Amino acid sequence: MPELPEVETVRRGLQPVLEGALIVRAEARRPDLRFPLPERFAERLAGRTITALGRRAKYLTMHVDGGPVLICHLGMSGSFRIESGELDKTPGKFHHERSKNPAHDHVVFHVLDPQGEPARVIFNDPRRFGFMLFAEGAPDDHPMLAGLGVEPTGNALDGPLLASLLKDRKAPLKAALLDQRLIAGLGNIYVSEALWRAHLSPLRAAGTIAGPGRKARERSEALASAIRSVIADAIAAGGSSLRDYHRADGSLGYFQHSFAVYDREGVPCPTPGCGGHVERIVQSGRSTFYCRACQE
Repeated sequence: MPELPEVETVRRGLQPVLEGALIVRAEARRPDLRFPLPERFAERLAGRTITALGRRAKYLTMHVDGGPVLICHLGMSGSFRIESGELDKTPGKFHHERSKNPAHDHVVFHVLDPQGEPARVIFNDPRRFGFMLFAEGAPDDHPMLAGLGVEPTGNALDGPLLASLLKDRKAPLKAALLDQRLIAGLGNIYVSEALWRAHLSPLRAAGTIAGPGRKARERSEALASAIRSVIADAIAAGGSSLRDYHRADGSLGYFQHSFAVYDREGVPCPTPGCGGHVERIVQSGRSTFYCRACQE
């Protein structure tokens, strides 16, 4: 499942073509993805200008003038492809070939980009776990977005805020960080990486970094900083490109080459002077990778 950095990379790849574009025609080639497409889906988008392309957690939001906000989730295998004229904009080297099977091109936006040039933006999803829904009012009030926590980007997530979110929580630290009601958009990969950067065990009780003492304050500050930095680094690298994920321009992200612990079971811990090895454990049915020697 694409995580926040992957979705933000897709947003940035689509933005030059879609933001300010006129939707000449929206084409739905099947009635549903994970959920049924909204009623009058194509009719309600046709002839409207896209005023903004946003992201909330792992969701893309397409704002159109005088119309509903389109909320899009990529699911496990969803990807966008940009085609302009006869040029298929898919530069980059591939580790895993992105699906271009026309049978899985389920939604097509025929647009005039901000320069007035015709383009097609195609949503391809072999497994159909993605979805597109309309928000009739404010997007944050939609059931898919309501109740999401703070974004792990920028400076809003700092030590005191993180401590307040985790105060008195007895759940393992990793499980608490995956709670989308607390921090929106964090997923399995980047939580493992952030905990390693902060030298905190995924098994420790979440509330132990939220106490009044100096140690707790240092831990919450270190973890908040690690979360922000690992997300920023992954966005800069274009995401992790695991499994079916591809960037909007067709190329793959390369943050996976910088993983310190994720999917690196048995390798020496990269912390200088540590001497430990990366281990894999299972928490709530998900793999966790960490070094017990330096993550306490």
